[in-house]
This record gives sequence, C-alpha cells and structure tokens, in this order.
Amino acid sequence: MEAIRPVPRTLLRDRAYAAIRDAIVAGEIEPGAVVRDAELAERLGLSRAPVREAFSRLVDEGLLESKPQSYTRVTPLVASDVRDAAAVVGAMHELVTRVAVPRLSAADIEAMRAANQRFAASVAAGDVDEALRADDALHEVLVRVSGNRAAAATVARYTPLIRRLERRRFGEGGSCRSAGLHERLIEACAAGDVAEAVRVTAEIWRGLEELAD
Repeated sequence: MEAIRPVPRTLLRDRAYAAIRDAIVAGEIEPGAVVRDAELAERLGLSRAPVREAFSRLVDEGLLESKPQSYTRVTPLVASDVRDAAAVVGAMHELVTRVAVPRLSAADIEAMRAANQRFAASVAAGDVDEALRADDALHEVLVRVSGNRAAAATVARYTPLIRRLERRRFGEGGSCRSAGLHERLIEACAAGDVAEAVRVTAEIWRGLEELAD
C-alpha cells in the first residue's frame, strides 16, 4: 500500500483550474454565466477549497470576474482584451522562435511537421478541438526548445483568452489558421532561417489580433 499516497493539494487545485478553464474556453460555461464553487466542486468530485483557489487564478487571468459577497461569473468576450492578449502572446512566440530556431533538432522539426499534418486534417474535418490541440503542439516545440520559462508561463496564461474567441469564430463558420503559414514557419526553421521564422510567426499572431476585429 506504499504506492497509495494522498494527492497533493496543489494537484487538486491544478485539476480544478484546468477543468474549469477548459469548460470556459470550450463555451460549455458561457460568457456571463455565474459559477458557484459548491456546484462545480460537486461536479468535479472535489472539495470547495481547490475550486475557490482555481477561481482566484481564473479571475487573475481574465476568464472570470468576481464581486465579493455577490457573484463570480465568466467574463464577456471583449475584442480589445483578445487583441491585447494576442499581441502579448505573439511577442512571446517571436522571442522563443528567435532563440529556438538555431537549437532545433531533426526530431523537433519532424514533431512540428506531424503537428501541422494533424492540424490540416482537423481543419478539413471541422474538428476545432483537435485543430487547436495540434496548433498548440506545433508552437510548443519552439517554446520548449527555447527554454524560456517566463515566456512559456506568459503564453500559458494568455492563450486561453484567445482560444475562446477562436472557438466561437470557427463555430460560426469562420476560417481557421492556415496550415500553409505553419508550413512556411517549419521550412524556415528547418533551414535555420531565424529572420524568416520570426517574420512568419509575427504574421500568424497578427492574424489573431485581426480576428478580434
């Protein structure tokens, strides 16, 4: 029985945070919806404490808003907030791309190609969830190889604000990011062309800023 140990409190908090964040991004909890710690704790099979901690983090990240002794609710989709988030996330991706490109291995390039193939297939199939997961996987290669933990944390913090709008736009029949742009990025990375890789990265994230309009 030595393998059975109490689950650390931080893991419960992180589990609650990830589940609620994903539900908000997916639109399962809609903008403006009031959320209650007791209700979500029951649904998640957790106590109220880690759910409250998750709420605090989500308020800090802009997905929830709270009025003490009154309510906690999902924030509305505000175009200026999404543009700001896309600008910050884009800047971080440009930074990590500049650092990562000279360090990429053949295996890293292959991982990016495989992610883009999944991305293109998912877009063609209308599978928004899988398309966004594949998109994350592609860009995560550059974030990981750069080794910049501050940039990684910033990307993780602000990307959900962007994803929420992306999902809604795609659900309304809007276009998804271009697999062709990804391919240009991969080719620049494979060639070790830092300047071109950064230019394409900027183009990708500038398109997300424009999506908010």
